[in-house]
Amino acid sequence: MVADAVIYHPAVSHYLKFVATTVGRDKLLRTLQYFARFYAWYLLRTNKPQGSIAPWEAMKKQFGLVRKVLRAGKNVEHFKAAAVAADNKTMDPVLRYTAVGRQLGYAGYLTLDLATLMDATGIRKSASAKKFQQEAYRFWAMGIMCSIVAQTYTLYQLRQREARVDRKEGEGVVESKRIVMERAASRLQLTSDLCDLTVPVSALNWVGFDDGVVGLAGTLSSLIGVYIQWKKTA
Repeated sequence: MVADAVIYHPAVSHYLKFVATTVGRDKLLRTLQYFARFYAWYLLRTNKPQGSIAPWEAMKKQFGLVRKVLRAGKNVEHFKAAAVAADNKTMDPVLRYTAVGRQLGYAGYLTLDLATLMDATGIRKSASAKKFQQEAYRFWAMGIMCSIVAQTYTLYQLRQREARVDRKEGEGVVESKRIVMERAASRLQLTSDLCDLTVPVSALNWVGFDDGVVGLAGTLSSLIGVYIQWKKTA
């Protein structure tokens, strides 16, 4: 009876829905990958022996490789999303242009990242792999920056909407609650974007973040991604 209660618990069904999605598995792997990056840095800084650091370095490297394989071909999804956003003439112009820029940035990143897959897996080494990866980071940074602009603009719009709401009316109360929910979602996405931005800017040497900062920021953004995907699969 206890086993049945556990197996048929709604949380187990929810978990199965979550891990059945590629995004769900990717976010879990990403959380472990970036935590391993932070923890390996921490162990190194505290002068721990190489034997203690090696498993975390291996986790960082191997989970990163698994994620690279899992996202192969995902660039097509972002090219299509960019085209859909460009064709949406009813969308606010700022949000439309930033959506196109974000999707093209991610598409460019994933396309160039895919070009390094054979080299990363050791199937076929390429002298151009490092250059492709650097250019991929540039596209990723561009996509994230577009997303940051979009979320900042969205928060500004929400403040404007909130100022016009009449909370004395029933409809105004409903609108106020809707604004609170939209603001929370936008702030969460903005936080995730700011954390994610540390990865490409440090890889490109635009900002001198060490593995401790990048690892913690990546872990936080990954946990936010887990939370968002968990809610979507509820």
